[in-house]
Amino acid sequence: MLVIVAFIVSFAATAQSEKYQKAMAQFIPAVDSIHTPDGWREVANSFQRIADAEKTQWLPYYYAAFSHVMAGYSLATGGGAFATKTDPEADVAEQLLNKADELSKDNSEIYCVKKMIASLRLMADPMNRYQTQLPLAGEALAKAKTLDPANPRPTLLEAQDKFYTPEEYGGSKAEAKVLFEEAGKKFESFKPQSAIHPQWGKSQIGYFLSQFK
Repeated sequence: MLVIVAFIVSFAATAQSEKYQKAMAQFIPAVDSIHTPDGWREVANSFQRIADAEKTQWLPYYYAAFSHVMAGYSLATGGGAFATKTDPEADVAEQLLNKADELSKDNSEIYCVKKMIASLRLMADPMNRYQTQLPLAGEALAKAKTLDPANPRPTLLEAQDKFYTPEEYGGSKAEAKVLFEEAGKKFESFKPQSAIHPQWGKSQIGYFLSQFK
């Protein structure tokens, strides 16, 4: 009887795991192909539905948070004051990422998104927020690099900062190029834990390096 019960429990767990993997796999490719705020919000909602159903998995909360951050970045184009548009995305992203952080402590990938949230808030109002959000972004990036030196995404984020920041504030196109090349090498050797673990960023390397030709 105990053997039968154990088999049923094991079978149910396997079926649930396969269902979760299949649900996640539907939306992972979108992470590298979406370019509009509405598109990012739609996929964020899809990941959040998976997160709400699973509750013990950090990845769907992570991807939902990441998608809201990307929606915010999409809204931040064109210049001008846009905090009223981007702050709500940052707020939702932070709430979701906190749930991911509770489920997976000291995770380099989660700290990458923490950095992105702080940068999004900074972009929305740099004059009034640089004293608070700039240190938060720097601390999160440093933590992400420390937790997993092989992870290419912290290096990619650092390279983007150097690329977009004016030289008088510490930016450098030359340093950015070196960092993009370093990130590219890391992507070549980086092995994600599974097909649904974070892999985003590699396609951006080619775009940025083409800007130096």
